[in-house]
Amino acid sequence: MKEFRYKLDAGSKKDICPNCLKKRFVRYIDKETGEYLSQQYGRCDRESNCGYISNPYKDESLKHKTFLNRTYTPKPVTYIPNEILNQTMQFERYDLNTFILNLIHNIPYPFTATEVMKIAEIYKLGTIASGYRAGAVTFPFIDVNNNIRAIQVKEFDKHNHTKSTDFIHSIIERYYISQNEQFPNWLVKYKENELKVSCLFGEHLLSKYPLNPIALVEAPKTAIISSLYFGLPDNKDSLLWLAVYNLSSINYSKCKVLQGRNVYLFPDLSKDGHAYNLWHNKAKELKSKLSGTRFKVSDYLEKRAKDQEREKGHDLADYLITKDYRKFS
Repeated sequence: MKEFRYKLDAGSKKDICPNCLKKRFVRYIDKETGEYLSQQYGRCDRESNCGYISNPYKDESLKHKTFLNRTYTPKPVTYIPNEILNQTMQFERYDLNTFILNLIHNIPYPFTATEVMKIAEIYKLGTIASGYRAGAVTFPFIDVNNNIRAIQVKEFDKHNHTKSTDFIHSIIERYYISQNEQFPNWLVKYKENELKVSCLFGEHLLSKYPLNPIALVEAPKTAIISSLYFGLPDNKDSLLWLAVYNLSSINYSKCKVLQGRNVYLFPDLSKDGHAYNLWHNKAKELKSKLSGTRFKVSDYLEKRAKDQEREKGHDLADYLITKDYRKFS
């Protein structure tokens, strides 16, 4: 199989988006030279609020350079060691976790600490205890075989709005650089992974709940809050809430583990319905590839959304927290 030549930069560097003028633009890299393509080629990661993308594969002048002059052999995947996850999950750290504290104290209808900690334990949420990300929550992406594919780090304000996003491997990398020390072997190999977020958030729960229908959302935060409202799938008809990571990362590679399930998709809102339309088309594609799997895209938010909510890219969690969860039981 031939290997494609261009890829989006997997690092943390962002440029100014030519459309929305925010510093959220991820540029394409030429894998043969290791250099960025010209400034115009890339994708804004404000997918719901901007959605700008310029794809080099659609440029006639670059089509003859679509593939590298070598055969593609998939590299073995390196996983994050369990001890890294375990460090984030130390119980005493939860008192520092802004996201968790918000769920207990700072939303209109707060949950009990017992309810929140039960969900946190099942989804293996953790905390960054010190440094410039202190108080951030960690969302681990653990596959069906319990391999840790990625650990997303999110800082939230008191309203549970995102302040910043990072990844544990990047934080560890910056630490070793600041100490002028060599990277551990696992990190050297992990950085070579072509994809970091390569499974669903909550995927490790599929084997625990083998018969349940799946509710698929964009972000881990939405999956966590939805689980608190609708409960864990304690009977075979209850939903198991999973997340793909972001709008554009729903694909066959991630969703093939859902084969044979009933899957309900809840995309975030967007200004022009782009998110809903994208997932509606993607659901058709996935259904054609995964026999015996049923995909249905919810239009619940689309039918009720106000212009301001579309503009802000609200998700299901933004709607749920305005309601009393005790009435959902």
